[in-house]
Amino acid sequence: MSAFWRTFRKNRLAVAGGAIVVLLVLVAVFAPLLAPWDPHRPDVKRMLEDPSGRHLLGTDQLGRDVLSRMIHGARVSLAVGFVSVGIAALIGIVLGAVAGYKGGSTDGAIMRLVDLMLVFPSFFLLLAVLAFLRPSIWTIMTVIGLTSWMRVARLVRAEFLTLKEREFVLWSHAIGASGFRIVWRHILPNAMAPVLVAMTLGIPAAILTESGLSFLGLGVQPPYATWGNILNEGKDAIEIAWWLSFYPGLAILVTVLAYNLFGEGIRDALDPRLRQAMGRGR
Repeated sequence: MSAFWRTFRKNRLAVAGGAIVVLLVLVAVFAPLLAPWDPHRPDVKRMLEDPSGRHLLGTDQLGRDVLSRMIHGARVSLAVGFVSVGIAALIGIVLGAVAGYKGGSTDGAIMRLVDLMLVFPSFFLLLAVLAFLRPSIWTIMTVIGLTSWMRVARLVRAEFLTLKEREFVLWSHAIGASGFRIVWRHILPNAMAPVLVAMTLGIPAAILTESGLSFLGLGVQPPYATWGNILNEGKDAIEIAWWLSFYPGLAILVTVLAYNLFGEGIRDALDPRLRQAMGRGR
């Protein structure tokens, strides 16, 4: 663990990305305290008001404070990212572990399911599913999770195929340990490093997907505010209210970049070959 932190701290971009991620999480958690105005309260006297001291990021077509909606949008967007990635990780870990540990026809069947899911473009599959379901925050979370578990499954399977041939696993078999205990206590903890990286990199992908769906009007529906539906509302007034498109777009850009830098830093710090190279460099 100490070697991990030493390597991670040397990557300044990853540290900066991690700091932004922590800041975004704090903003989402304390959104009701940080938002200066009620994000759902309209004010017809202040419709499309320019950014000012009263409304730092301006107002929208209904006179609602954009900063307050952005802060509450961070809560919804991050919740979608975390929950959908959690669902995808759970499915991917279970199927990948079963495929890697059992092997044979079980492995073949699960991998063919993975291949079948990868054939369909995820975004269009989401659109097809949402055409039959009522868009809501829980529907979006669930559908994104159910269509993005394949990468985790392949990573876990590859780790299991390698780890189940290691000496400590063979020794566990020799002393009569059950298959469940071997998987749960010995193989799975050692296979979690790439899963952690995949989850970290999966959160910005989920946020982008939700933003894209909301921009098309198929994502999280009002009264919830998300960066995507703020963008959707702003596109009709982009010539006279640039801030409605600029600020949520900037928030999405910064968030995705921060999570990618953070995830890349974790991946590099978990790579023993990179740690050895940096140690020789010193």
